[in-house]
Amino acid sequence: MTWRNYLLLALLGLALPFGIAQFQHFPGYLDSDYYFSGGVQLAQGKGFTEPYLWNYLDDPMGLPHPSHTYWMPLSSIIAAFGMWVTGQTNYAAGRIGFLILAALMPAVTAALAYRFTRRKDLALTSGLLAVFSIYYAPFMAVPDNYGPYLVLGGLYFLTLSSRSTYSYFALGLLAGLLTLSRSDGLLWLGLTFLIILFRFISDRKAGAASINLFLALCGFSLIMGPWFWRTYSIYGTPLAPGGRYLLWLKNYDETFIYPADQLTMQTWLAQGWRKIFSSYLGALRFNLLNAFAAQGGIFLFPFILIGIWQNRKDERIRVAGFAWLILLFVMTVIFPFAGARGGFFHSGAALQPLWWTLAPLGLEVVVAAARKRDMFTPDAFKVFRVALVGIAVLMTGLIFYLRVLSGWGEGEQFYPSVESFLQQSGIQPGDVVMVRNPPGYYLMTGRSAIVVPYGDESSMLAVAERYHAKYVIIEAAGAAGPIKTVYDNEHSPYLHFLGEVNDARIFQVQP
Repeated sequence: MTWRNYLLLALLGLALPFGIAQFQHFPGYLDSDYYFSGGVQLAQGKGFTEPYLWNYLDDPMGLPHPSHTYWMPLSSIIAAFGMWVTGQTNYAAGRIGFLILAALMPAVTAALAYRFTRRKDLALTSGLLAVFSIYYAPFMAVPDNYGPYLVLGGLYFLTLSSRSTYSYFALGLLAGLLTLSRSDGLLWLGLTFLIILFRFISDRKAGAASINLFLALCGFSLIMGPWFWRTYSIYGTPLAPGGRYLLWLKNYDETFIYPADQLTMQTWLAQGWRKIFSSYLGALRFNLLNAFAAQGGIFLFPFILIGIWQNRKDERIRVAGFAWLILLFVMTVIFPFAGARGGFFHSGAALQPLWWTLAPLGLEVVVAAARKRDMFTPDAFKVFRVALVGIAVLMTGLIFYLRVLSGWGEGEQFYPSVESFLQQSGIQPGDVVMVRNPPGYYLMTGRSAIVVPYGDESSMLAVAERYHAKYVIIEAAGAAGPIKTVYDNEHSPYLHFLGEVNDARIFQVQP
């Protein structure tokens, strides 16, 4: 592989997300709204604070609120980087860092593939599969943790190939950056410790193992130490305390429950083991479907499995397999609702460069077996490699059409119309609204917002009183369970119905 090969892959990796980004004029969903909003706050010199609340898990005192107490800050820092460079706080500036990561990702994947095989043709194929990444393609230029996880995961497995002393410091750094991107990045620190342990068992060098462990901890602490200290200064613990409530969710919407201390082991057990196991099975079904479709790319899936089997003795494959199984367990049993709603898709991105590396290897095994039976000519593998990439191109185009061209966004594009209606109704500049996507509302209107809690009208009134919300906006897409009762009730003595804008019903909280 030459630098020209890597440059070509990087240019393709940049061009495709840049083209897709022209059809994405705003982040498009709550996670990305949150990361981009956090970047805006940083770029404006407001630090790690947020003028909105999207959950009540940490029992927030009010607005502004310390930011990134649930989601980690790396993606917001990357978004802020583009704004600092350009001096602008618009969405185009916030995507610059993610476009750079999109360009790096196929080059890192090709480098990993070349490290595996020392073959240029296989490395280029893997790099092209990373360019045309099917389900990941619409999200490469979006402020989220896909880009960071894909690049950092690829670099982790590249570094794992080395046994130099300083490679352990690099593994610790990468584990720290993965954790700064997502909380489940702690898994990669644990894996680094296991790698050091098993290499010690193999080499029997206790002194070297101690040094390696120390270096890995130093690398991790260099990244995460300041963040743990910041969290400790706020809550008295290195991790925000609200996360413990997620263990006791009975459905995903309870993520937004108020107050969060309603979520207990007792209430979780009270639903009965039948419902508990039903939630596990539901999450397992979605996660396995994700493994086949998103992570496996549908048609790449069998070739990835063959590649795993053929290289099953390789340490990197064993580490990746173990990591995947742990993630599947965590996102199925520990956090089944978050896992099924995209957590497994997000966290599995760190393994994706390795899967793209293995797919051409699996294809080569299949073609070689067929050639032994005189089914294909000697040049058949070249044809099938081209076909493999060609199918990836077509499927990426299909996902682009379905996910982006058919309607990008989850309703936040209508928030300016809602804000205009509220201004006509007499809302004041400092008034707080209650809405399904508070970061999105803030981005589109500049107004502080808090999330509509999971529960009935009394829950909304309690939240409105504590956080001084004057208006409640209930969107049809978010009107489920007890919230739908409020959505349908236009004659409440406590919530005065003002009107409807794009299927969003607007209520004024009565004093």
